[in-house]
Amino acid sequence: MTEKRPFDVLNNALNNTVVIGLKGGVTFRGILAAYDVHMNLVLEKTELLENDEVKKGIGTCLLRGDSVVYISPS
Repeated sequence: MTEKRPFDVLNNALNNTVVIGLKGGVTFRGILAAYDVHMNLVLEKTELLENDEVKKGIGTCLLRGDSVVYISPS
């Protein structure tokens, strides 16, 4: 298994669906369109999830990197 750096994982997740967990227990799912060195994330076709079910469609959004707890490629 090859060793991966965090930005390698993010780069491989570009244009793919990811699940993002934020502080406070808020969870989003969307297509990762862009990110920067601060882990600010741009998601497209974003959905707000509650108990793994879609609660609300958001569209395109920017998530601030310091509020991100986890990013999971799905």
